Formats: sequence, C-alpha cells, structure tokens
Amino acid sequence: MLFHSSLRKELARSFGATLIVLVTIVMTMMLIRTLGQASQGSVNPSEVGLVMGFTMLGHLPTVLTMSLFIASVGTLSRMYLESEMVIWLASGRGLRSFLKPMLQFAWPMLLVVSLLVLVVWPWSNQQISELKERFERRGDLERVSPGQFQESASGSRVFFVDKDSGENKQGKNVFISSSDHGKQAMTSSKGGRIELVNDERFLILNVGQRVEQTVGERDLKVSEFKTYGARIGQDVKVAAEPPPKATHTLRLMQNPTPNNLGELAWRLGLALAAVNLMVIALAVTSANPRVGRGGNLALALFIFVVYYNFINLGQSWISAGKFQLIPFLLVLHGGVLLLAAGWLTVRHNNWNWRQLLRTRRGQEIAA
Repeated sequence: MLFHSSLRKELARSFGATLIVLVTIVMTMMLIRTLGQASQGSVNPSEVGLVMGFTMLGHLPTVLTMSLFIASVGTLSRMYLESEMVIWLASGRGLRSFLKPMLQFAWPMLLVVSLLVLVVWPWSNQQISELKERFERRGDLERVSPGQFQESASGSRVFFVDKDSGENKQGKNVFISSSDHGKQAMTSSKGGRIELVNDERFLILNVGQRVEQTVGERDLKVSEFKTYGARIGQDVKVAAEPPPKATHTLRLMQNPTPNNLGELAWRLGLALAAVNLMVIALAVTSANPRVGRGGNLALALFIFVVYYNFINLGQSWISAGKFQLIPFLLVLHGGVLLLAAGWLTVRHNNWNWRQLLRTRRGQEIAA
C-alpha cells in the first residue's frame, strides 16, 4: 500500500540520519571520558578502544530509542509543514491509521532495544569491569607507560619508568615518589627489575639515591645505594558479587534484592519506554508554521529527557525500598501509555473543549 510504504521509507531515511548523528556525538563523548579515565590510571591506555567500544555498546539501547523517537517526530513534522498530512487526512486517513505502519517499521528496532538492554547491557558492563580489575591487579611497575608519571594502585606512590623490556620486567631511569607513615621519600635509580621473593613481587633498584623527609620537619636524609628493594604489585581486592548493572537479567530475577530490582526496573523501563515513545510521537506532533520543525523536535527532546529521568529516578526509589517493581512499572509506563493513547484519541476525533461544552449544552436544552 502506498500509504504504508511511503511512511516507512520516510521513517527509515530519517532514522538512519538521526542514528549516525547521535552515534557520532555519543562516541565522541565516550572517547573523551575514556581518555580521562586512562590518564587517571583507571583504564589501561592500550585498552582504550575496547573500553570505549563496550561502553558504546551498553549505551546503544538509549541511542536507538532516542533516534527512533526523533525520527518519528521529524517525519511527522515534515508531513505537517509540507501539507502532506492534510492530503492523507482528507483522503480518510485518521491519526490512528499512522500508528500501524509506524509500529511495523519500528518493531525490529524495538526488539533490538529489548535484547540490548536485557542481555548486552550487563555483558558489556561486565567486560568493562573485568578490564579495569585486570588493570588494577597489575603490578605498579607494569601499570606505568614509558615516559609517563603514574600513580600506584594504593595511591601512596608515583612512578616514572623508561621501560626496555617487552615483558615489563626491567626498566631504566626509575623514579619513585612515596608517602607513607608521615614520611615522604624520593628514590631515583639508573635501572630496576622485578623479582619474586617469598611469593611477593619486589622492585629491585640498582645504583641510585634516596631522599627522605619527615612531614613537618626540615631535615633531609640522603642516602645512596647500590641495591634497593621495594615491594610492589599488591593485588586489589575484587568484590565477590558483581554490581547489579553487570549482573545478568535472569540473575536479577532470581535474587530480588532492592538494588537488583531497581536495575531490573531500569532495563524493563527502557524497553517499555521505546514502545510508549512511538505513541507519544504521533500524539504530540502537530503543525505550526510559525514555529517550524524545531518546535516539535525541542518538545520531543524535552519529553525524552523527562521520561528518561523518571526511569532513572524510579531505579533509585526501588533500590531505596520506597516503591515496588510491578506497581512502579504500572504507574509510570502504564500511565504514560494511557495518557498518550488518550491524547491521540482526542486528536484523532478532533475533540476540543468548546465542542464538548456545546454538545453538553445542547443535551441540557433538549432535556
């Protein structure tokens, strides 16, 4: 049918363009954020691409939902402004008739969003956590990039090393600044290596100098050494249970703690919101030549931000025990669906307050 095919083609073009723009923006933001984490020592600089990829994959459900909503509003706005909507309405097509082709176009994306938020989202968060934990468990010397100052895992030392070993077992021009038990020390050496002593890793420095100072005192203690050992590479304790955002959806259902239920409400809420936003797009989009398409797009962004914030707020409420999972889903998403369907019905039947009051007065006069 011409009506269905033309609407789906227009939605596809608008959705593709919107998705490319949003993905580019989000990837740029994720790159800046990941590079900041790498500079702070939270992420391995050589794994920035992996962390950014997993992060982008986790945020893809939100990007797809927003792209689908903006594409729907933009397409309907263009049809209103170019009088194409008038032609379809004059030919007997009501606003409700637009809902079927829109859902026929959107159902593959809605299915993908559901799979991403229920399956891929916890998996990507789990991968990011493993990358960060693996980097934190590395030895202090191994965490240092050549020619860069790097803080140790405990935060009490700062390293600078020029590495010359492919296995990160040896280095030259080693500098260590440490602060421990009220003393500050700076150690420099021409070279060093990592050795295992009683199942503990030590950095053995060769031919160097150490300067110590007690905090609050002016006296300095300078010593030279031929060999000096410092323990490094204390493992960071890893939590026995993964965080809720890195837990599989089935595991959340099997272990219904408040935090797990809050995360489950967020995942289910994002999937339900993707469906509701399609109905909202058809209900709120209207023609206003003075405002143009920008007014509808601004309204769409405002609605999306408010709806998304309510989903996040509901997650925190459920985690705090203020709301239960099922009642919150029914109130928020069921209420939004009823409100959008009612709004669409009013516009479909072209109801207004004057007409309703006029009809009521006529019934009173006839009685």
